[in-house]
Amino acid sequence: MSNHDLVTNRKMARQNGIVQPLLTDLYQITMAYAYWKSGKVNDVAVFDLFFRTNPFQGEFTIFAGLEECLKFLDNFHYSDSDIDYLIQTLPDNIEPEFFAYLKDLTCKDIKLSAIEEGSVVFPRVPLLRIEGPLIVAQLLETTLLTLVNFASLMATNAARYRMVAGKNVSLLEFGLRRAQGPDGGLSASKYAYVGGFDGTSNVLAGKMFNIPVKGTHAHSFVTSFSTLEDISSVTLRHADTQEQCDLLQLAVDWRRRISSIVDVSPEEASDGELAALVSYAIAFPTGFLALVDTYDVKRSGLLNFCAVALALNDCGYRAVGIRIDSGDLAYLSVLARSTFEQIAEAFKLKWFSKLTIVASNDINEDTILSLNEQGHKIDCFGIGTHLVTCQRQPALGCVYKLVEINGQPRIKLSQDVGKVTIPGHKEAYRLFGADGHALIDLLQRSSEPAPIIGQKVLCRHPFQESKRAYVIPSKVEHLYKEYWSEGRICVRPKPLSEVRARVQASLRTLRQDIKRNLNPTPYKVAVSDDLYSFIHDLWLQNAPIGELS
Repeated sequence: MSNHDLVTNRKMARQNGIVQPLLTDLYQITMAYAYWKSGKVNDVAVFDLFFRTNPFQGEFTIFAGLEECLKFLDNFHYSDSDIDYLIQTLPDNIEPEFFAYLKDLTCKDIKLSAIEEGSVVFPRVPLLRIEGPLIVAQLLETTLLTLVNFASLMATNAARYRMVAGKNVSLLEFGLRRAQGPDGGLSASKYAYVGGFDGTSNVLAGKMFNIPVKGTHAHSFVTSFSTLEDISSVTLRHADTQEQCDLLQLAVDWRRRISSIVDVSPEEASDGELAALVSYAIAFPTGFLALVDTYDVKRSGLLNFCAVALALNDCGYRAVGIRIDSGDLAYLSVLARSTFEQIAEAFKLKWFSKLTIVASNDINEDTILSLNEQGHKIDCFGIGTHLVTCQRQPALGCVYKLVEINGQPRIKLSQDVGKVTIPGHKEAYRLFGADGHALIDLLQRSSEPAPIIGQKVLCRHPFQESKRAYVIPSKVEHLYKEYWSEGRICVRPKPLSEVRARVQASLRTLRQDIKRNLNPTPYKVAVSDDLYSFIHDLWLQNAPIGELS
């Protein structure tokens, strides 16, 4: 193995090993050959990566995936085995010199400008701008799209859950088993955290991304116990005195004492469930959070949990709470909270009323909104399938379009006006109103001076002539920073915790009506007067003239 390959392998260890130049569509490589063959090796291109419509019937999107894009550029290199595979796979007539050319390709001549990761973003505003050799920029397309599309969709989905859940409710991502394969599961855990979730059940994601990991136990743990005799060890050392406590006997005694408060006879409750909860409490006395719906929350689960929690208290420990995974979550959470409060009052244990109630069970945005209306008492939602698979909308639809080549603008036309591209090398600015909220995103030609605070700017709809307005910004934010240039990362990506904080800070700059769940107000994206004229002149130059006969 060459020294270059050794260095590359060491670098690759810092990124997902699947993300490499061959993680692309075949047509990128066949186009590269056609460019090479037609003498376009020295052509310089500008590509924009953007999306056309906000997801989930909403009016905002969260940009994510930038750090992975930078790692990809940093490690871009065709290995010897990549070249061997391409030689075998591509048509026989491809000249061997092309493969030698590919072997030496890196991203040293590429420049990548981007919006800060974790920012709220909107349709048509490029998230990434890629400048550099046409062939290299073309070869980056599919990989950059796959790194940005799902990351941004996932972060947006998570941010929407965070908004409907409210600030005081914890959100945990429980989706690995339902995710789109292992890599989809890891990405989902990472970007759910970025979007505002508090933790994940995914242990590998916890290790890789420093995300808090959380979990309880499954129904199978409860059903593996049938009777009280199934417990082999019933003792637990007291937290303070270190004396041995018979936790099972204490729990049985407490179950009898509190049955009148819970209004359930001890004979109704499952002994197997009690045995399971005692065993779990002995294993995790400081982290006892139990699943209570294996048989019946009201007739068995709550009584057994409270008995074990009170037994733990006798041994110097405080239980954490319960998880409910089925049934009427609003009703059961209210019942559980009421039960905890009654026991707290009866035995003068104030903390008992504050025990955590976690709810899971196929929860989505609408479920949380409905539970909010019903006055639930849930402290934490564990969300899996609907979050990690983005069931409401499984793809964001980012595209990667050529907007300039060798200094000449390029435009893609379409009968569908929504698919017409905005040509040329552009800058993007966010203009803020007098109330401090973001008012409009403005695209300009890069040759134009930036908007100035307090000075009137004409903002135009890119394609509808009559839609225009003057804006006097109270603040102007230039959206692009140069993240990659001259073969190196210029601005180091921020830690995940800071990207996560950026999401919430960025969302706070939007008016509430733009973020609301039902019929949100569209956020305006405009072009300058100069760019408007530029688009339409180019449109007329490139549009074929029909002939009537």
